[in-house]
Amino acid sequence: MHAAAAVPAAPPPADAAALRRFLDRHRRLFVLTGAGISTGSGIPDYRDADGAWKRPQPVSYQAFTGQAAVRRRYWARSLAGWAPFAAARPNAAHHALAALERQGRIGLLVTQNVDGLHQRAGSTAVVDLHGRLGRVVGLDCGARTPRAGLQPRLLALNPGWERLLARVAPDGDAGLEADFSEFRVPDCEACGGLLKPAVVFFGEAVPRARVEGAVAGLHCCDAVLVVGSSLMVYSGYRFVRLAAEAGLPVAAVNRGRTRADPLLRLKVQADCGQVLAALAGGDPAATQ
Repeated sequence: MHAAAAVPAAPPPADAAALRRFLDRHRRLFVLTGAGISTGSGIPDYRDADGAWKRPQPVSYQAFTGQAAVRRRYWARSLAGWAPFAAARPNAAHHALAALERQGRIGLLVTQNVDGLHQRAGSTAVVDLHGRLGRVVGLDCGARTPRAGLQPRLLALNPGWERLLARVAPDGDAGLEADFSEFRVPDCEACGGLLKPAVVFFGEAVPRARVEGAVAGLHCCDAVLVVGSSLMVYSGYRFVRLAAEAGLPVAAVNRGRTRADPLLRLKVQADCGQVLAALAGGDPAATQ
């Protein structure tokens, strides 16, 4: 028998009203989202309320490309974590942002997440800043293929690994500790080289064209809304800093400290889904 899920606390009326006024004053938003928006979909986040790591820092690009043992560990954990990650569905916050886009309120949505949940909810003006975990890329040839197609290959090469129990971790990873020395990693079917998820690892640069497109979108908006991000990673923080330099007001819906707290015009520490669903739907109870 499963325990009933806790109902997220509603934001204080004053905070909800302040955010409603912020949206009323600024009609075209640049939205930046982070891991906190997807926790309601069952995907854990990285950091605690103080912005500190909850778990070991994710694998770096240098370690992944340079050490076979790191690749074995990564793909073994990915084998265990892929199914629950792929099964995640958009939550109320994702649907609310899609609704705001349909209302013409969002100029561009930039997400630091790699789960594709914004697109599944119906958002179309989306920049996946760190890529998408649903694809893999051959590092030698650049060929991109669906991550779902790699799962049967991993299972065929490593029978029995699917039975190992592991707790779900962010970004399709899993909290699996085992002897990975015998784990077999598939090569790229196109070129025989290394396979890597089509995401930006720590220590890897975000593609310049992606950043430039996001910056161009920022300059076409009149305010920034941060949702579910501590902004501790510079790739996201840079947009808030650029907004502040350009005189654009910034609001955030995030539980806990953010790197940009001194730059925020407004901060609401409440559940993303409840706050955004009320705003997108125009729920009068949220602002009274």
